[in-house]
Amino acid sequence: MTHHPAVVVGAGPTGMVAASLLARHGVETLVLDRWEDIFPQPRAVHLDDEVHRILGDLGVADAFTDISRPGHGLRLVDSDMATIAEFERDPESRPHGFPPANMFDQPELERILRTAMTRDPHVEFRGGVEIIDVATMKDHVEVVLRDIATGERSAVTADVVLGCDGANSAVRAALGTSMETLAPEQRWLVVDVSSPVDPGLWDGVHQLCDPHRAGTFMRIGATRYRWEFELLQHETVDDYSDLDSLTPLLDPWLRGAPNADLELVRVTEYTFRAQIADRWRDRRVFLLGDAAHLTPPFIGQGMGAGLRDAYNLTWKVAGVLRGTLPEQALDTYEQERVPHARAMIRQAVAVGWAMNGGGERVAGLRRRAFPMLTRVPGLTSLVTDSATPRLHPSAFVRRGSMSPRRLEGTLCPNAPTERGVRFDAVAPYRFTVVTAVVPEPAQRQEITRRGAEILLVSPGSDHGRWLRGGRVSAALVRPDRTVMATARSLSALHTLIPPSPHPFPPNQIGRADEN
Repeated sequence: MTHHPAVVVGAGPTGMVAASLLARHGVETLVLDRWEDIFPQPRAVHLDDEVHRILGDLGVADAFTDISRPGHGLRLVDSDMATIAEFERDPESRPHGFPPANMFDQPELERILRTAMTRDPHVEFRGGVEIIDVATMKDHVEVVLRDIATGERSAVTADVVLGCDGANSAVRAALGTSMETLAPEQRWLVVDVSSPVDPGLWDGVHQLCDPHRAGTFMRIGATRYRWEFELLQHETVDDYSDLDSLTPLLDPWLRGAPNADLELVRVTEYTFRAQIADRWRDRRVFLLGDAAHLTPPFIGQGMGAGLRDAYNLTWKVAGVLRGTLPEQALDTYEQERVPHARAMIRQAVAVGWAMNGGGERVAGLRRRAFPMLTRVPGLTSLVTDSATPRLHPSAFVRRGSMSPRRLEGTLCPNAPTERGVRFDAVAPYRFTVVTAVVPEPAQRQEITRRGAEILLVSPGSDHGRWLRGGRVSAALVRPDRTVMATARSLSALHTLIPPSPHPFPPNQIGRADEN
């Protein structure tokens, strides 16, 4: 039976990012999936700048930029296609080094992630298998699988298993975990089209606020477009199987222009769900992505939430496997990610209702109130702000003051540094001490001994102003760019760094072997 330090079940975006991050930390990883190749149909179409940073850590940010399109904000329209309100986003405002909203075609992103994952010598990919069982033993996890082509069963063992196998997760079923529903389901029609002719629509997301049938339009790429329409109770996807049957839905957007230039890429029915697993972990088995949570798409955070899971968990797994972090470090995954995911799901539900819910009476109120709201100072920037909630306190998010300006649990900005590179390039996969105070020789020696990087910033720099805004002089930043702790002096920070010469050196954590 083959043993691997880590097994990732599912080779969607979350699984591929998790495997690649583990490999960057030196963890030999086996990835299992029922498909040999990427799934060719479009699904997710948006990720924000926080998630774009994760792609940057994998070295694929430029490749993603080449296949994505910056989003320009949100426009609310009524049933006559008249603008109710517009919240424009400046794509050049980039506190994290990337556009705050990015539109893309998921198969293109998956191809980039698959190439990056499979060329890493510390990742082994095996497609064409399905998971039969996942069982936690005394000192390992056993994964039972079946070859889809031959029906042959086999098993592998692992120190850690990451279940990234989607909404119908076999790993979740094996753990006996159930899903808590946070809002009623909604049935929507998703229509992806391609056209060489620009329809002339504003280059942002359009939300149709119609109490009879809500809808969404967004431009994905140079020639790719997506519409989503709420299905009525008596309707199914079979009622909209071709462009002719879709004409009544698309005509208001296309202003009666002929649809001869449109190519129907995909039309499908999709159920929007708001659910979260009641348990994300059983000892060394974890749930990530859609296996752990499902969110409606109204704030574009579905796929991104899975990538956040992977970013949060993988450095902790690497540290535990190497022995630089205690086993209890793995407890912080649920402590930090569950409240964050729940808050994002509730936000998506609330935004969806604010744009689409409430019937005719609320629709009338919406048409009157939303134009006035756009004139409230700061509201537009609040609506288009891509920042997500801070992480809850844990062993890796130390409690600071109760000030809303506190930095603990938030992301350190990926701003330019005085070294001539942005922050994320200073110390990939390592702890970093950002300080406006020159370390004493003994402090510098201890921080370096523990394997962390020191970034000394001037008061007038971006990071100097960031520290001053949080009313601190120094911050300890984790490998996933989250602020772990802050202080007014360095002496209170350096003892929090895991004591290792190199906490997460590449290519150091066990290779697969035969038992």
